[in-house]
Amino acid sequence: MATARGWVSPSVLPGFGLTLGFAGLFLSFIVLIPMAALIIRAGSLPLDEFWRVATEPRALASYRLTFGASFLAACVNAVFGFIIAWTLVRYDFPGRRLVDAIIDLPFALPTAVSGIALATVFAPNGWLGMHLESIGVQVAYTWVGVVVALTLIGLPFVVRSVQPALEEVDVSLEEAAESLGASRWMVFRRVILPTVLPALATGFTLALARAVGEYGSVIFIAGNLPMRTEITPLLIVIKLEQYDYLGAAALGLVMLLVSFVMLLSINAINGWRIRRIAGRR
Repeated sequence: MATARGWVSPSVLPGFGLTLGFAGLFLSFIVLIPMAALIIRAGSLPLDEFWRVATEPRALASYRLTFGASFLAACVNAVFGFIIAWTLVRYDFPGRRLVDAIIDLPFALPTAVSGIALATVFAPNGWLGMHLESIGVQVAYTWVGVVVALTLIGLPFVVRSVQPALEEVDVSLEEAAESLGASRWMVFRRVILPTVLPALATGFTLALARAVGEYGSVIFIAGNLPMRTEITPLLIVIKLEQYDYLGAAALGLVMLLVSFVMLLSINAINGWRIRRIAGRR
């Protein structure tokens, strides 16, 4: 049955047609139909009006902050998320289980609670903010605060993506490489990194996607200053409050297209890297 069609992989479990139909139906209702509605709604605007709304200075400033801060936060999470995952997997220390549980707190907390907590800590009169202000560093109500908030909500995606991959790395391969004279850096670059790179790229992509659409944790620490610390999701909410539904749809469509291109590019680069590593082997 499966081999006759050519494009269906053989499986011992029956019901491919039923599961494919259910998956397609579920995906259509949850993802495709809402996205199509957004495109149709934004497409009802004349092209010149759409271009005016999408490229007004306030919108362009929000794009730069939203996508720039999201990318920077995802890069920070990729580095420190890998370090945290490495520490949890490779070392046994007192409080390890507690640290492992704390990693999941951003998943459980409402984003508004995270934003209030960050504002309390990094505000000019906050626990850390007052000390940072004394040396001329301001976090709250600047783009730095936006990056901090996006880093907080994206960190668990990287840690939980990389952690299982590190657990599957065969330590004997590292020992064999070291016995053959490989340095620690070479062992990391040639043995460990190729194994965990797909998982790290997945965590980076998830953190980036989560950060682009974040709203609740950012608005409390950003200050929401037009042209400076105003993110695009907030600008969409403002237009909805003003009953400018077409303007909100236009901004939403821009975010949808840019996010799709970014994620598609990252997945394409990740696939190319995997094929290149497999070719070397």
